[in-house]
Amino acid sequence: MSNIVTALKDEVSRIARKEVRNETAQLKKAVARYRSDIADLKRRLAAAEQSLTKIRKSGGVPRPSTPASTPKGTAGIRFSAKGFRTLRERLDLSGTETAKLLRVSVQTIYNWEAGSSKPREPQLSAIAVLRKAGKREVAARLAELTA
Repeated sequence: MSNIVTALKDEVSRIARKEVRNETAQLKKAVARYRSDIADLKRRLAAAEQSLTKIRKSGGVPRPSTPASTPKGTAGIRFSAKGFRTLRERLDLSGTETAKLLRVSVQTIYNWEAGSSKPREPQLSAIAVLRKAGKREVAARLAELTA
């Protein structure tokens, strides 16, 4: 008699496990679908917040993110940290002298060279002028500034 009871209990538990597995499989699929939807909503929210931040910073009008939207004064001026350092070395200028010429701090010059920051529009224009200058002209400008 105990064999029949044991066999019956085993069969009931096997069928119960099978039913639970079927139910949980459907729930797992639903959970995966919900997680995917949540991730998609988070991405859309982040993009919307970025757009809102851009709109707030620009004064209410969103700016296009194309390179054609560069300010008029710096339209054709490019900047690279390596190129800036090469320019400074070519003109035989120290960081302090370069800072005086561009009217920025010495730390700013080193940050530009390290690539941790980039110059703003007025400094880009001054760098463009400096690129066209020779050693003598730069030395003359430095003499004017120190005098």
